[in-house]
This record gives sequence, structure tokens and C-alpha cells, in this order.
Amino acid sequence: MRTAPPIERLVAQLKRLPGIGEKSATRLAFHLLGASEAQVHELADAVVRVKRDIVLCESCFDLTEKSPCPLCRDPARDASLLCVVEEPADLAAVERAGGFRGLYHVLGGALSPIDGIGPEALRVAELESRVDGGAVTEIILATNPNAEGDATAHLIAERLRGRGIRLTRIAYGMPLGGDLEYADHVTVGRSLENRREID
Repeated sequence: MRTAPPIERLVAQLKRLPGIGEKSATRLAFHLLGASEAQVHELADAVVRVKRDIVLCESCFDLTEKSPCPLCRDPARDASLLCVVEEPADLAAVERAGGFRGLYHVLGGALSPIDGIGPEALRVAELESRVDGGAVTEIILATNPNAEGDATAHLIAERLRGRGIRLTRIAYGMPLGGDLEYADHVTVGRSLENRREID
């Protein structure tokens, strides 16, 4: 059974969102059809506003309403400590974890030659400029623990080597509460590699 063209157009647009397949897009489309006109206008307005009102921070490249962002303006943050992440969502995850009091640098992705993402597509030159500014003493490379993230961390380490700063990589391995027998071999291997002294 064919649905009306406006519904098909809506489903097609919803399917373009990450993690939304045909069934989810169809379910969302029919939910929106059943919603009040006010709810639909609020959703549409929120989408338009986020595209219009959100900008990149001129310093860390996080998404913000005003540049520089609140984190970069916060005098209580440690400007000597810089955590490098791939995307704004990664920055948010580190902030949610709590405990990190430094600043951030959002690369805007990770190296992925198969997708045409090379070093020039990332904000590595901007990172080098921040390091050359003299305030940074340590870079924490918090790119994702996968092939692209590891390659990106390696690229950055090579570009920043010899500048008199400490370069560290986030540790990864077994999650808290996880069972060794159910972990994949890469996770177990990384857990062993990243072991530390017991005090």
C-alpha cells in the first residue's frame, strides 16, 4: 500500500537522520501526524533555531550560542591542560563524567581515508596554533579507541612532538562492572596493555 506523497517525503527526510531506519522513520512520521499542530510547530521551530543560533566556539570549536563558549571563558578552568576530542558529543561525554578541569579542542572528526577525511579536514593546524601560544603544557588525546581514532591520535602526536609539551592518550579497557569472560579480545588486550601500579 502506498502512502500519500507528503508522508513519503517526511519518511525519506527522517531516514536521513543517524540511527533512523525505514520503520523508525515511518513510526515518527505517523506520530507527528497525530501530534497537535502546536507540537509540530515547536519541533520545527527548535530545528530551525538550532541551525540559526548555534555557532562554533572560536577557541575550542565546540557548539555554543556565544563565542567563546562558557568553558573557554571560565577562569577556573586549567588552560595548561587541553583535551582533544573528535566531536562536540565527545566533549559533552567527558564533561558528564566530571573531574576534568582543563579546556578542550574539537577536531571535527577523525582520519578516515575511505571517507575522504584527511588531515586537512581536521582542526589540527588550529590545535598547533593553540599549543604554540605557550599556555598548554599537556595534551590529552581523547579520540575514540578505534582505527580512525588511533590514527588521528598518532597524527597529532607526530605533529606536536618536540614542542616541549606532555602528550598523553586516554586509557581504555574493561568497563567497571564488566565480566572478563564476556569482553572482546581487543578490550581484554588493551586492559592488559594499559595496566597500572597498585598503590
